[in-house]
Amino acid sequence: MKRTCDVCGKEAIGIQCLGCCASTVCAEHAEQMLAGLKPGEKKEWGVCYYYRFEDETGTD
Repeated sequence: MKRTCDVCGKEAIGIQCLGCCASTVCAEHAEQMLAGLKPGEKKEWGVCYYYRFEDETGTD
């Protein structure tokens, strides 16, 4: 699974799908909804979907 930010290339914390657009993002570029999730959590909110990656010690 890709683990680099689509915006800046830093280590990504998760994936956010905002309607029809999905991106892998770092903490700096994550929407608040994604940044507020715990590692491994997922959230669906309307047409948006957020997935916070597991910690490196966990499994994906």
